[in-house]
Amino acid sequence: MKHFDTPHPEAWLRVLPDGLFCEPGGFYVDPVRPVDRAVITHAHADHARPGHAHVLASAETLAIMRVRMGVDRAGTVQQEQPYGQVLTIGEVRVWLQPAGHVLGAAQVAMEWRGSRAVVSGDYKRAPDPTCAPFEPIPCDVFVTEATFALPVFRHPPPEAEIAKLLASVALFPERTHVVGAYALGKCQRVIALLRRAGWDRPIYLHGAQMPLCAEYERLGVPLGDLRPATVANKADLAGAIVIAPPGAIADRWARRLAEPVVCLASGWMRVRQRARSRGVELPLVISDHADWDELNATVDEVGAPEIWVTHGREEALIHEVAKRGVRGRALRLLGYGDEEEDLPAQGEAA
Repeated sequence: MKHFDTPHPEAWLRVLPDGLFCEPGGFYVDPVRPVDRAVITHAHADHARPGHAHVLASAETLAIMRVRMGVDRAGTVQQEQPYGQVLTIGEVRVWLQPAGHVLGAAQVAMEWRGSRAVVSGDYKRAPDPTCAPFEPIPCDVFVTEATFALPVFRHPPPEAEIAKLLASVALFPERTHVVGAYALGKCQRVIALLRRAGWDRPIYLHGAQMPLCAEYERLGVPLGDLRPATVANKADLAGAIVIAPPGAIADRWARRLAEPVVCLASGWMRVRQRARSRGVELPLVISDHADWDELNATVDEVGAPEIWVTHGREEALIHEVAKRGVRGRALRLLGYGDEEEDLPAQGEAA
């Protein structure tokens, strides 16, 4: 979609110290510091900061923000916005569409005087039983992440990675398999994938994973029999699967487990050196971000003549889309993470 008689989004969507600011609407998208009006794409801590006066987001994102931050810090005024429902903020038409990243994750679509920009937040294109799938929106400017924007990153089917995990459990029935997965999104996705693969036994969780799993259940995502790992006997954990924050899998906490097989679910497990440096015995390449092919396919699908890249491997993606006549711009916004996944449960980067 291209308009020659309407303002370019650069005229009304600006990069300011607090983040990406929609001037005619008077609001920021995922601001990095407290502001008066914020539209939040999803509840990971690098996108959803505490202390905003007015917050608009999907109902699921707001619910998760309240669990993680506390009711008072998730926004003085909290407005739930259903997917696809258009509202007018200032002079701008705004709506949310699913981003497929985690439960409640949304793209923010904005139109002003015939010019349309879409801020994707973080997104993936692979199916996920725990959240609504990404929906492409034709636009003039597409604001994209680039976490895995290098040709080496081509994610395998997650079902194949879960099959590797279950094969290892069958091979080593006397050992506990402990899977590092960040608390929001990855943990619940791994659980749902295990259930779909036929694992109907209890799944044990580090205490940091419990509150968000309970919230997913409350929001209608079934996860099955979940139990705290801290109250289980070591003998009960032989042959079991335990999910914990990445920072805990090689920590003293893991010593309570029965000869643990250390696993880590991350797109970064494609890089063997990362797995070795973390002491990971069984790397699982499961990511909640789009890979190289998916990023490029998405740019083509939305049909934007221009992309803005917020964080990640900007140069490679900008160079690649330029071959197809798409202009790229690196926004270099500070404060967003890149799925390092070794951060504490309350501060992971997605």
